[in-house]
Amino acid sequence: MSTDDIGTGRVVIGGSTGFMGTYLAPRLRAAGREVVTISRSGADIRWGDQVEIDRAVDGATLVIGLAGKSVNCRYSPENRAEIFRSRLDTTASLRTSIARATTPPPLWVNSSTATIYRHAEDRPMTESAGEIGTGFSVEVAKAWEQALFAEELPATRRVALRSTIVLGHGGVLEPLKTLTRFGLGGPQYDGRWPVSAARRAAGTGHFPGARRGRQRFSWVHIEDVARIIDFLERTPALEGPVNAAAPHPVDNVEFMATVRRVLGARIGPPMPRWMLELGAIGIRTETELVLKSRWVLPEKLTAAGFEFRHPQLEEAIRESFDRPHAA
Repeated sequence: MSTDDIGTGRVVIGGSTGFMGTYLAPRLRAAGREVVTISRSGADIRWGDQVEIDRAVDGATLVIGLAGKSVNCRYSPENRAEIFRSRLDTTASLRTSIARATTPPPLWVNSSTATIYRHAEDRPMTESAGEIGTGFSVEVAKAWEQALFAEELPATRRVALRSTIVLGHGGVLEPLKTLTRFGLGGPQYDGRWPVSAARRAAGTGHFPGARRGRQRFSWVHIEDVARIIDFLERTPALEGPVNAAAPHPVDNVEFMATVRRVLGARIGPPMPRWMLELGAIGIRTETELVLKSRWVLPEKLTAAGFEFRHPQLEEAIRESFDRPHAA
């Protein structure tokens, strides 16, 4: 896509210092757009400065909400509270500014997550037929979308971008590169593991699902996420939840085999559940991130005619790792 396909006018990016924000801001500026960033630090405006946020949003043509504490952490009570707060407070701040604007932005795209759908091994989840899941991560996604669509904003179209795992330089692939080079790039196998009463009550315990690495892995390349946002600006019929997912999901076995192939790693034994749980404790994360079966298709985008630049997994991983494409 050339810069001619990118819209015009001011863009306000809330949550500009994360993986997506640091990709989008320079891309939009290179296309000649004015970009105003909001973050806790290192941005044009800090969260909490509602007067300046109001000023930036009034007259903007696009607002993008990306803020939220990473879910790549242990789900302690403190982290769970911050995961909710960081999403709901920042979304409410953008909504307040849009409601107050004399010239409201015509489009507000806010992050959501495809984790909102249930663990799916039987069929893919789409916007029209997807089933909402249960548990802590799902409750976060539901509350995030409720904050986006709360109140009437008659002049502003709103999109909840239900993103799958986003591939690109850095991000989730970086630790996998290191593990794979040390011979730990095998598929992640689910299995039995004790779930405490506290984790059951909090909805943070992962119960055994897909076996032998057959959990589905839906993904999207970061360039296509940016192009989806461009497409949303040009396609006024699209609103509400939109799945940001490449059209060819794989399972965990194929995903990890592709990572090994691209990196030239010959060894990659399976990683059983007990090993994953101990490793997750060690690096302060949760096994749900690799064991939940996310099978998601981009129904709305496909029907509207969007064409992915990175529809196939191996090509997307090669680009992310700066590896030459296979013949």
